[in-house]
Amino acid sequence: MSERIERNSRFPRLLRRQPCEVVAMALIGLGVVMLMQPFSLALFSHSFVTILAGTLAFVIVSHFPD
Repeated sequence: MSERIERNSRFPRLLRRQPCEVVAMALIGLGVVMLMQPFSLALFSHSFVTILAGTLAFVIVSHFPD
């Protein structure tokens, strides 16, 4: 029998590494899409900030417990 053992942690489930990394990578991907689209100058203008925020979030989240 292989049961999944839940580790005792003070971090809530939503603040674990994997879900937060997925959100950070999605933010980076959104920024890249915003950078490459030819329709809106406003989206293009905010793309660098979006990519930067996603990258910083990924660096911070990579230090969260598993």
